[in-house]
Amino acid sequence: MRLSGKAALITGGTSGIGVATAKLFVQEGAKVAVTGRDESKFDEVRKSLGTDALIIKVEVRSLADVKEMSRQVGDRFGGVDIFFGNAGRALASPLDSTDEALYDELMDSNVKGLFFSMQAIAPLLREGGSVILNTSFLNSTGRIGLSLTAASKAAVRSFARTWSQELLPRKIRVNAVSPGFIKTPIMLRMGMSAEEVKTQQAGAASIIPIGRMGEPEEIAAATLFLASDDSRYVVGAELVVDGGISQL
Repeated sequence: MRLSGKAALITGGTSGIGVATAKLFVQEGAKVAVTGRDESKFDEVRKSLGTDALIIKVEVRSLADVKEMSRQVGDRFGGVDIFFGNAGRALASPLDSTDEALYDELMDSNVKGLFFSMQAIAPLLREGGSVILNTSFLNSTGRIGLSLTAASKAAVRSFARTWSQELLPRKIRVNAVSPGFIKTPIMLRMGMSAEEVKTQQAGAASIIPIGRMGEPEEIAAATLFLASDDSRYVVGAELVVDGGISQL
C-alpha cells in the first residue's frame, strides 16, 4: 500500500488516464478526489472508486471553478499529499487553418488551466508531497498539424522544472509523466467515428517502435511511481512512457 494514509487530487480524473490513475491510487491506499466536466460519468466513476472518493465538476479554464475545487478538497481532506495535473486537450492545429478560438481553447486548457489549478492547490500541499504533471511525447518532437498541442505540453514540461525550484523549500517534488499514443476516449471526443478511431489507432501502432499503443493503466503505473516514495530522489524530471516513439 504505497500511498496508505495519503490524499490525492487528480484533475481530469473521470476518464482515460485520469480515472485509471485514480483507481490505482485507491488500490494503493490513498484517499482520492477527482475532477471532470461531464457529470453524466460521475455515478459510474463513484462506483469504481468507492463512496469515499470526492468527485467535483470543474472546468479548469475557469478560475472560479479551480478555487472551488481547492475549497472542497481542503474541506474534505484538510491537505493534499499528491496532485496529478492531468486535465488537458489534444487537438489538431494546422498552421494554415487554426483560428483564435482553437488557439484559446488549447492554451487555456493545457497551460492556463494547469497553472491556476496548481496555484489554487499549492497552499494545500503538505510538506514532502508529490506533484505530477501530464505532458506528452509531443513536447520534444515535430509532428505535422500538432504545433499548439506540442507547444502547450512543452510549457507543462517547463512547469515541472520551475515549480520544483519554487516548492523545494517545502520538500515537495514536481515531476512530469510523458505519455505517447494511449488508448483513451479522447479521439471520440474530438468528433471521430468509431471506424475513424480504429483507423487512427492502427496507423499510430504501426509507427510505435514497441508495436502497439499504450494503455491508460501503463501511464497510471508510471504516475504511481512518481507519486510514491519510490521516486523520492527524482525531482524536476520527465518520465517518458511512449513505447519508444520519441526516442528511437
